[in-house]
Amino acid sequence: MYKDSVKNQHLLLPPDDRKYIEESAIILVKTLQEVGKSVKPGVTTLELSLQAEEIISSYDAKPSFKGYFVGKNQFQHAMCISVNEEVVHGIPSERVLVEGDIVTLDCGVYKNGYHADSAYTFAVGSIDAEKQLLLDVTQKSLELGVAEAKVSNKIYDIARVIQTYVEQNGFSVVRELTGHGIGKNLHQEPSVPNFVPALLYRKHFPNEKLVKGMTIAIEPMVNVGTASVLTAADKWTIITADKKPSAHFEHTIIVDNEKPIILTLWN
Repeated sequence: MYKDSVKNQHLLLPPDDRKYIEESAIILVKTLQEVGKSVKPGVTTLELSLQAEEIISSYDAKPSFKGYFVGKNQFQHAMCISVNEEVVHGIPSERVLVEGDIVTLDCGVYKNGYHADSAYTFAVGSIDAEKQLLLDVTQKSLELGVAEAKVSNKIYDIARVIQTYVEQNGFSVVRELTGHGIGKNLHQEPSVPNFVPALLYRKHFPNEKLVKGMTIAIEPMVNVGTASVLTAADKWTIITADKKPSAHFEHTIIVDNEKPIILTLWN
């Protein structure tokens, strides 16, 4: 999640507008699935991003990330593509993927006034057992977190189940980055952390009640080693402080009564 979320703005999805955000999500899923087929040794991360942009444009939609500003820095690509120790916000380049890498494709789609946001970490060819466990645990933690996104629960119900599952499996969750509200803005309140904040920090991550019609992006970012991260020299890419691998999975969902509506669920 970028750090310039729209403050003091909670956009509950009007029922009549659900079809609009659903369309953005459908395009996004098709994009991730199709580009995912191209993830293999020998491909560059720039090639993957350009493929994503072409697919999104073919649906008369726009990539949410391209042209996005954080402060004075503007992101120039359709996808954030992060490899191995890169947690999020990796810049597509001529970097060539090699056997044994893991690579996260993080993408957003904007159409009809609504954004959808999703991420998936892929194996490049065969990967070692530790990386496979990292992918499995991160994806499962997302599933567990999403299941808690229902009316009568609160933000920390999502956070607690993600953190507990990840740490039970010997991994760590990133603290500096969180999930977020989404809708007419790519990033808006509330923040959706993947951990329950210590008491003195809870004012930064309010434990808000989940309301029917709230649209949020839940996105555990899980590290093999330390939870600590650094910002690379390019001012975008977030990397693990110990250079060990990280994985990232994300869904855009609508809070509902008994269970959430997962807009970016794969077929």
